[in-house]
Amino acid sequence: QVQLVESGGGLVQPGGSLSLSCAASGSIFSSNAMGWYRQAPGKERELVATITSGGSTNYADSVNGRFTISRDNTKNTVYLQMNSLKPEDTAVYYCKLSNYAPGRAYYYWGRGTQVTVSS
Repeated sequence: QVQLVESGGGLVQPGGSLSLSCAASGSIFSSNAMGWYRQAPGKERELVATITSGGSTNYADSVNGRFTISRDNTKNTVYLQMNSLKPEDTAVYYCKLSNYAPGRAYYYWGRGTQVTVSS
């Protein structure tokens, strides 16, 4: 059983920065991936960035070069540093954990944190 708790969302002006954190508790498999997804009103949930237990990262084209994902395995925490924010980044940001076992995978989601970019 896993719980994911996001924090760090808020209101920021265009061009500003925010840092999100996601703390995971429970059973975290040695083979795993953690990531950030976002959903704006009226739109589908989309991938923002992911990072594997091996440290490989992947970014959506829309955030590449502006956002940085990282993790601290000693704290079971994943971070998302967001710079040069744009109004179109406004969304609820969700943390996701993928636990991998031989022939199986388990997925967990946080409740989300609101990010609003507006002047």
